[in-house]
Amino acid sequence: MKKSILIVDDDKDILELLEFTMTNIGYDVVGFLNTKNVSKVLQEESIDLILMDRTLPNIDGTLYIEMLRSKNINTPVIFISAKSSAVEVKEGFLVGADDYITKPFNMEELVLRIKAVLRRSSHESIETVDTIQYKDMSLDLNMNLLSIGSKNIELTKLETCLLQIFIKNKKKVLGRDFLIKHVWKDAEHINQKTVNVAIKRLKEKIDPMRDKKYIKTIRGIGYLLSE
Repeated sequence: MKKSILIVDDDKDILELLEFTMTNIGYDVVGFLNTKNVSKVLQEESIDLILMDRTLPNIDGTLYIEMLRSKNINTPVIFISAKSSAVEVKEGFLVGADDYITKPFNMEELVLRIKAVLRRSSHESIETVDTIQYKDMSLDLNMNLLSIGSKNIELTKLETCLLQIFIKNKKKVLGRDFLIKHVWKDAEHINQKTVNVAIKRLKEKIDPMRDKKYIKTIRGIGYLLSE
């Protein structure tokens, strides 16, 4: 199955060169001169790697990738940038880049780096855990199915995501703003009442008798998964 690469570079000549080279190698390629439609494509299509310039007309590439990471979009990224100082390269890796190559670049080296990142990400996806455990709960992330003892409970995708976040942060009190940022994608249009309702429904599903009290409400602060 062909790997898909998304390229963002505001230099039309470089963008066309990258598109031509990657297509000839055998990748499916989509290219953009800015980030305007990138999020939409990432949500609608299966993209295996992003090649991202940093000096873009509307935003620095590192800020854009940081925004994607905050929305749990973890598509591998290689920065291709004229910003080449040690501090600038470090900035790229700190926001979640998988590699960083400076302009002007050697195309053969870039291709090798692309293959290396794709190889690593493919290996990681094979080893991805699809089921997570907590106490007497077993959460199937693919099937949106929670097993508690011998009982199976069907969850919505949102409820699965909520419970996953709680399990990953089981020793932390999670505020509503944190949950909005990490669970809901369209954070601007989500209010704290929506969070309260969603968690109430989740609690009713996983603890209908209210005797296990998996999720505790910490008044004025947020929610905590009980130990």
